[in-house]
Amino acid sequence: MRRALIGLVLLAVAGVSTAQDPVFSGPQPGEKLPPFKVKGVLDPDAGKDLDFVTTAKGKPVVLVFVHQLDRPTMAMTRTLTAYTKTRAKDGLTTGVVWLSDDATEAENTIKRTKQALTEGVPIGISGDGKEGPGAYGLNRKVALTILVGNKDKVTANFALVQPSLQADLPKILDAVVKEVGGTAPKLEDIPGAVPKNTDQQDPNLRGLISPVISKDATPEAVDKAAKALEEYLAKNPGTKPQVGAIANRIIGAGKLEDYGTPKAQEYLKKWAKDYGMPMRDKP
Repeated sequence: MRRALIGLVLLAVAGVSTAQDPVFSGPQPGEKLPPFKVKGVLDPDAGKDLDFVTTAKGKPVVLVFVHQLDRPTMAMTRTLTAYTKTRAKDGLTTGVVWLSDDATEAENTIKRTKQALTEGVPIGISGDGKEGPGAYGLNRKVALTILVGNKDKVTANFALVQPSLQADLPKILDAVVKEVGGTAPKLEDIPGAVPKNTDQQDPNLRGLISPVISKDATPEAVDKAAKALEEYLAKNPGTKPQVGAIANRIIGAGKLEDYGTPKAQEYLKKWAKDYGMPMRDKP
């Protein structure tokens, strides 16, 4: 006990906080929302310069800065924007800003995972890399920075290290409805919160993937089966997230060697990268 007390005293003398320090990212409530440009990715904004703050014209705006891609960030981004999209008729502007040092990779990622995003909500890639717009002072160590604004000023700021729909979303929705009116909805009442084409598995998928992971398949047979699957996915892009999820579950569980031949395992790794969202934690 004496040693513990001495340790706390030394920490206090050194100016080290023993409590968890708050995390900050971006302009704080009351501060200005400077205009900035991003490059649009998906139709009808593909290739266009977008400026969400200018588009809002001083009316309410929600900005979602995606610092890292994983299941929690995608779930939060999709669910929040599924709701804010419904408030566009009330003058609310929504913009998603992707932060990456590799713009080409970011564009490919957005196109690959668009089935898990809210259709019709504009998404742009920041030209300022992982740091984002310089005037915003974003913290690259967080997963998401979500800003709610009105009259060109920040009214609420949420710097999320580990986004949680249950813990964080209600606070964010309260901040949104404070600007646009109404009552914050429950999670289950938000239309479009569940991504399309991922709640029910494609009935053709089992028959296409089984020949790939057969233990008896030759390398040539694996290549042929994998090609057939990829051709099917090209015509049915909504099934890509399902293939990515399957591959990610296998790899995340440490069971890759139990599925098919080394050739098949190469394809599973490829599909996890091309079609799936990265998983920070093993299931």
